Amino acid sequence: MGQAPSMLTQYDIEEVQEHCNNLFSQQEIVSLYQRFCQLDRNAKGFISADEFLSVPEFSMNPLSQRLLKMVDGLNFKDFVAFLSAFSAKATIQHKIEFIFRVYDSDSNGKVSFNDILEVLRDLSGSFLSDKQREQVLSQVLAETGYTEESYLMLDDFIKVLGSSGLKIEVEVPVD
Repeated sequence: MGQAPSMLTQYDIEEVQEHCNNLFSQQEIVSLYQRFCQLDRNAKGFISADEFLSVPEFSMNPLSQRLLKMVDGLNFKDFVAFLSAFSAKATIQHKIEFIFRVYDSDSNGKVSFNDILEVLRDLSGSFLSDKQREQVLSQVLAETGYTEESYLMLDDFIKVLGSSGLKIEVEVPVD
């Protein structure tokens, strides 16, 4: 998958489609490739953190610094796989796995009290004090049977979020 939009072959499209579990149509993949090429300003074949930050919606996201760790240096195939969690066709489990990766900032396969606290800090900014965040999180964990010393694994996220009736409807427009 080369540097210019015209270099995307039918084979490339099908390979990317398979890599993202067919969550995007072939036309959507072509559109994503065009967007990828726009972001890849130096035509290196991957997108840097700075290039991602050029997307206003991304740079304004309170979790952008966490997301940057996940996206810095993505090639096109991995760029599409990253975005697949935002596809209208993505399953709730796929979306929960993505959320888990956002919380698991050190990629050790578990989420600690402090990991969740950092996300809450990013999301709430100055609206809540550190003490208030800790109190809220401690109460929520206690209500779900966890403590501040607990580590949440992916299965825990799936159990808690998957059975909550929570709708995760964030989508990336592909046109």
